[in-house]
Amino acid sequence: MEKIEWYLEYQIQKNRPGLLGDISSLLGMLAINIVTINGVDDKRRGLLLRCDSNDQIKRLESILKTMDNIVVTKLREPKLRDRLAVRHGRYIQRDADDKKTFRFVRDELGLLVDFMAELFKKEGHKLIGIRGMPRVGKTESIVAASVCANKRWLFVSSTLLKQTIRSQLIEDEYSPNNLFILDGIVSTKRASEKHWQLVREVMRLDATKIIEHPDIFVQNSEYTLDDFSYIIELRNSPEEEITYEPVEGPSLIDGNGFSMFDF
Repeated sequence: MEKIEWYLEYQIQKNRPGLLGDISSLLGMLAINIVTINGVDDKRRGLLLRCDSNDQIKRLESILKTMDNIVVTKLREPKLRDRLAVRHGRYIQRDADDKKTFRFVRDELGLLVDFMAELFKKEGHKLIGIRGMPRVGKTESIVAASVCANKRWLFVSSTLLKQTIRSQLIEDEYSPNNLFILDGIVSTKRASEKHWQLVREVMRLDATKIIEHPDIFVQNSEYTLDDFSYIIELRNSPEEEITYEPVEGPSLIDGNGFSMFDF
């Protein structure tokens, strides 16, 4: 019989000695295995569980409701955010109004890379936008996540080392297993029509596309933010404002010493 996974999270009301041992013993008596356990945020503990049937979870839930020292906050089939919370000990911040927008700060690069790697492993079309100020670690995080996901990445436009603007791909680069990385500012401020023909070809592929500076990209193209599956925001600090004034001028494109790769 195939095992079923569940995510249990509870908030500690009174952190008495032996509390975790009691819960572990309860799980053991119900024949529920603990796969992973970790502290999650303030006074919360998350457990990734594995069992044979949903009846075991129903019995667990009814018993946990009688315990005064804890309050169950989540008991559900694990989502990606749950798995990462147990793995890293913190939840990914999500925009309250736009559920597809996820927020990170530079101190959470490990969590960001892990999150993107899990997205990259999923097959099929995904359009991911990533916002952030210059030198915050956007491109480096994308590349690191590609390595973790065992995917080949291709720069369609970029300024990682030198300014790259491609107008064609070779045959094997059209594979849906590849990741296509675009810089929204470079593509819209510097690129030729041949480059945009390539961008449209790439956008039609059943593959993952990652676009840095998605707001600039949609301002100067036929695409909209509604086309994006996920939006990621990366900041140096939680209060940092992401603004495009410093990078919208011609200095990024022509006057910063980058040599051009047009091919």
